[in-house]
Amino acid sequence: MAETYLNLCNDLLRELNEVTLTSSTFSSAIGVQAHIKDSVNRAYLDIVNEEPQWPFLATALSGATDPMYGNVYIETVAGTRWYLLKSSSSSLTTDYGSIDYDNFLLTTVGVSGESAPYTIRNLRFTTTEEWKDYFRISQNQDDADSQNFGTPDRVIKSPDTRKFGLSPIPDKVYRIWFYAYDLPTELSAHGDQLVFPTTYKTVLLARARYYVHQFKENPQSAAFALEDYKRGLRLMKLNLMESAPGYFKDDRIRFV
Repeated sequence: MAETYLNLCNDLLRELNEVTLTSSTFSSAIGVQAHIKDSVNRAYLDIVNEEPQWPFLATALSGATDPMYGNVYIETVAGTRWYLLKSSSSSLTTDYGSIDYDNFLLTTVGVSGESAPYTIRNLRFTTTEEWKDYFRISQNQDDADSQNFGTPDRVIKSPDTRKFGLSPIPDKVYRIWFYAYDLPTELSAHGDQLVFPTTYKTVLLARARYYVHQFKENPQSAAFALEDYKRGLRLMKLNLMESAPGYFKDDRIRFV
């Protein structure tokens, strides 16, 4: 059962021997109850913002998820270099929280009218500065001469981070797959749930406990809570973020 904002607050209130909240009193909480709400929410944001690419933040768009390719794809338009990362977004506040630019993949698999043999290649990430310094002049001809269009081999992050560019400019329709991660949002309503596994709710409570003891000017208890939090956060990262053991890794040379 997923942990709710209300349940987490009440866990901490019971520890402090304070009156617990209900779904009807939650929004009007004052005093210590309001402080507990703030502490839990602050602790939650600390955790979800610790790693922009936590696996539980991975975007899961219906029909657009393939673990081998990515969890989001867009289809190119012949003659168009730049593409919004999130077409449904109108501002930075509704964009993806993070993009894994090291794992962009181009393919013709799934493109209407395409058949085997398919085109498939990894796209090499090139920073905006690198592209301006080493490729902009030579590839600027792409914009004026369609004969320079081709199969992209590089992906470029736009200066405003909201778009990606392809070089050379696509000569036809390709699918561009990548891994995107949602922008974390704070807890608000009493029924809001944790986005990470409830196994790690103790990590959140330790962090919230730290803020409570700081507020109460109890440095020793705050220090104990902080150590509990750091230990729990390390365990979260070990279990959720660590890469595969060395003996599972592919040792073949990758040419790009």
